[in-house]
Amino acid sequence: MSNGELFIKQTDENLLLLKGYRAAPNTFALDPPENMWFFGCNVLGRNGAEFLRNSLPDIERQFASQSLAITVSGLSPTGRLRRDLQRYFKADFEIVEMGGRARGVQCAASLEGGWDGYLSRRSSNTRRNIRKQLRRVDEAGVAYERHCPIPLEADHLFDRMLAVELQSWKGIAGRGMEQPGVADFYRLMLRELSETADARVIMARFEDRDIGFIFGGMLGKIYRGQQFSFVDDWAAGSIGNTLQAEQIKWLCEEGANRYDLGPLKGPAMEYKQHWTEQRYRIFSLVLRPRSSA
Repeated sequence: MSNGELFIKQTDENLLLLKGYRAAPNTFALDPPENMWFFGCNVLGRNGAEFLRNSLPDIERQFASQSLAITVSGLSPTGRLRRDLQRYFKADFEIVEMGGRARGVQCAASLEGGWDGYLSRRSSNTRRNIRKQLRRVDEAGVAYERHCPIPLEADHLFDRMLAVELQSWKGIAGRGMEQPGVADFYRLMLRELSETADARVIMARFEDRDIGFIFGGMLGKIYRGQQFSFVDDWAAGSIGNTLQAEQIKWLCEEGANRYDLGPLKGPAMEYKQHWTEQRYRIFSLVLRPRSSA
């Protein structure tokens, strides 16, 4: 078996996603496929913990090992899955909470009440600044294109986004979405979201030039933001803020009920304080058989 082999098992109600690699001579670590930030949950379904426990023989056969350290990520501290993992695994497994990037605070904003309702939950200073910035950018002649791409449009749209990123402060510093692997990841994400009409992209344009973009995807009535950027010579033009506002207005028109902005951690994420009012913690657990602990 080679490192990075996937274990996928599903029924109509449950889904397991694990990526296995050899962590020690006699131990395989089974991580979620996304094991950089551990945002998503890799044990899904109302009976996910029981399904994972019942799937252990299949997992052991695939990886030819009974020494398996299994990581379950994206857990809510008060959620049912955490309780069920304790219920089904505590007798035979050591259950350890991970630190570092595997835990953190996520942030979101309610879109209840539409655009006016959203603004009512911002401070008076934030409301004033948003309206001022929208008016100033409109008077400057900036236009916004809304895109819900079909698969044939996804690559061309991503290329436009990437061209903006290369002209942004992140791209100029070599720290942007254009990095090898990162660009491939987001291109594939846009392709996948376009298959189900769940991609939401806004391009900001001035005259005949793309000067900014904001990108994310829908899951039911919840929008998860992914990336936004703007060209460096418009850094003083509040394009980032107006893109956020335009995206929220679009989501409100569509009847979305939540805007999820992801992690609230580090100086680069401070802008999210102004756009959100909801906070929730996620963390990850590692399950280790007691015989191999």
